[in-house]
Amino acid sequence: MSLIQAENLTKIYGKGETAVTALDHVNLSVDTGEFVAVMGPSGCGKSTLLHLLGGLDHPTEGKVIIDGQSVAELSDTKLTELRRRKIGFVFQFYNLIPVLNATENAALPITLDGANGAKAKAKGRDWLRKVGLGDRLNSRPDQLSGGQQQRVAVARALVANPTLLLADEPTGNLDSKASDEIAALLRQVANEWGRAVVMVTHDPRIAAYADRILFLKDGAIVDETRLDAQNIGNAGLVADKMKTIS
Repeated sequence: MSLIQAENLTKIYGKGETAVTALDHVNLSVDTGEFVAVMGPSGCGKSTLLHLLGGLDHPTEGKVIIDGQSVAELSDTKLTELRRRKIGFVFQFYNLIPVLNATENAALPITLDGANGAKAKAKGRDWLRKVGLGDRLNSRPDQLSGGQQQRVAVARALVANPTLLLADEPTGNLDSKASDEIAALLRQVANEWGRAVVMVTHDPRIAAYADRILFLKDGAIVDETRLDAQNIGNAGLVADKMKTIS
């Protein structure tokens, strides 16, 4: 069974004549260790889809099933536990705590979940080393580059050993070199560490790191492309596909 499934997922904002359908009966599934990118024009529902998959918002219709659990059937407490322990989030603007160093930021989710302080920091340091920041363990966010801050955010997202990582425009605030490094890191999260990764992006070059790309338009999935990891022309293929649906 897939790690995550969405069935007839629909989100409508407002009512009557002012109602806006952000998502329109979307069906998808993502397997463990799979890296899926979501692309489409601005306002097509990409971020709405990600928020529904992560339990950050409630669908108007349809359901999300994560690791066999229907998100809609969970109490607020159980939903909070699911988000904290099974889902990691990475956003465009890092969202690091300025007064905490890299280790403390990375350890924050399990610290808040009641883990022993020393053990939480040890795990934070371990993940920072895995994402290539072993030499910046005590640096505060203002002492790190944008790419380094996003690596801290990835470590923070993985510190609780979630099965699913959701990334909303994770390279949108980075230069091209740092963007490629973060995309390659997300590829590693799926390949080496066995997490399912769902990433929203507007950049064909970054989407080309994924195993599969879902193209959204007007709240619906209108196309799907599986990529050959060895094909260096994938970015061009993705860019051409975007032109046909925009």
